[in-house]
Amino acid sequence: MTAELNSVLTVVVIALAVLITGISKSGFAGAIGGITVPLMSLVVSPAFAAALLLPILIIADVLSLRQWWGQHSRAHLMLLLPAAVVGIVLGYISFGSLDEAGLRLLLGIITLLFALNMLFKVVNQSHFTSSIAGRVLGALSGFTSFIAHAGGPPLNMYLLPQQLPKQQYLATAVVFFAAVNLLKLPPYILLGQLNTALLGYALLSLPLVWLGVKLGIVLQHRISERMLYSIVSYSMLLLGIKLILDGVTP
Repeated sequence: MTAELNSVLTVVVIALAVLITGISKSGFAGAIGGITVPLMSLVVSPAFAAALLLPILIIADVLSLRQWWGQHSRAHLMLLLPAAVVGIVLGYISFGSLDEAGLRLLLGIITLLFALNMLFKVVNQSHFTSSIAGRVLGALSGFTSFIAHAGGPPLNMYLLPQQLPKQQYLATAVVFFAAVNLLKLPPYILLGQLNTALLGYALLSLPLVWLGVKLGIVLQHRISERMLYSIVSYSMLLLGIKLILDGVTP
């Protein structure tokens, strides 16, 4: 897999994705992190992108937890995390059964659907306040997180209507994904996706992750979330279409 890091463009795109990962983790509850794997999949395979990002995400989790630990909602996590495990298992089964074209197609569909919902509010989030909705969306978050590290939108569909205080909402999302990313490690290892070289790249990316986390904390106070989500949404829309075309084109 390390042979895929063979051009300046590839390295630049991956570096940008790592920076976005840190920003999303600390400042925006993972909501913009769904763009990272689709973005990287323009220059490397989706499987490689997901594998490379997992240890980077875990590093970002450690940095973010220091900022947010103790402010989370334990009750919501107790509801969401068991469901996320189910989603991770389903993601493992799907991930292991698809070739690269199939992964690009699946990733493109997920990306496109999330973008359409972010742009046009296809799904009314106010309906998702029950414990049943929490379990379903927790499982969906686990699944999309496993496939593309894009568990933010389903999680937010449940958390946002709960009307938690902003700090508690952000902290709950940070702790949720820290747990989910650790839970993804064993199946990624079973799929043969992780190796020592990738762990080395993750360590080398630490300065960028740290910078992204710091930027996320600053940006949540300085930039309009509406503007940021709009940019990310349109980017995901284009990336989703491109990945779907790549997945269906021989």
